[in-house]
Amino acid sequence: MKPDYVKVKIPSGPEYVMIKDTLRERSLHTVCEEARCPNISECWESGTATFMIMGKNCSRGCRFCSVTHGGMTDLDPEEPDKVYESVKRMGLHYVVITSVDRDDLQDQGAEHFARVVERVKETGALVEVLIPDFRGEELLLEKIIRSNPAVIAHNIETVRRLTPSVRDPRAGYRQSLKVLRYVKSSSPNMVTKSSIMVGLGETDEEVLQSMDDLRSAGVDILTIGQYLRPSKKQIEVYQYSPIERFRFFEDEGYRKGFSFVASGPLVRTSYRAAEAWTRRKTLDGRDN
Repeated sequence: MKPDYVKVKIPSGPEYVMIKDTLRERSLHTVCEEARCPNISECWESGTATFMIMGKNCSRGCRFCSVTHGGMTDLDPEEPDKVYESVKRMGLHYVVITSVDRDDLQDQGAEHFARVVERVKETGALVEVLIPDFRGEELLLEKIIRSNPAVIAHNIETVRRLTPSVRDPRAGYRQSLKVLRYVKSSSPNMVTKSSIMVGLGETDEEVLQSMDDLRSAGVDILTIGQYLRPSKKQIEVYQYSPIERFRFFEDEGYRKGFSFVASGPLVRTSYRAAEAWTRRKTLDGRDN
């Protein structure tokens, strides 16, 4: 039986409508919609959205994700300006930008992604990015690093054992750790972030090991949330974790040295993103 926490209210409210209209006018997409995020109502009504760039179709087919696989389209050269204009209209101060995977492109979209970040920064907003793995290619990761966002996030998604059955074969546990490790080594002051889904059949010990692996890669911020099956096309939920399990992971995350941990059933990568960044920078200042 599904617990009460999976029941969320139908999106509504003037801020939600304004953001939806703004996005549609510019043919933009959000991961909030494409991934059917349970927090869409809460975030949009507070005037926050996570932009998903480079189209709404992904070149990969992870078994947990509802984003459309295949049918890749050309990049929109006007997208950096469209996102810039939308951020200005919404009056956002903290913007999250993510993307689909674009293995079909020679540079996997890295240059385009960087241009969007640089353009949005011209609004004065802080920018957090949630990036694909770019197949671990350092030259492509450098394009993102040089665009100098406030936070670079890349999701490990699940524990090592379950990765082959959950993620696309082109993704990988070690590859994701390599990406996060490279970002931190290339830019030591960059705030890095990752996320783990639970409810896929992982043990507590495996989650704790993944936390250790992320800390070894220099990750600063961790989010942990319950996997919720977007539709019957995706893998089934193995178990719904009790609130106590999320509290345990949060406590352990802080004990292991993460600067900010958000752990709860409806937590997603961008959850309380601005608060997590502020917490990290406050610690940086205290350390200095």
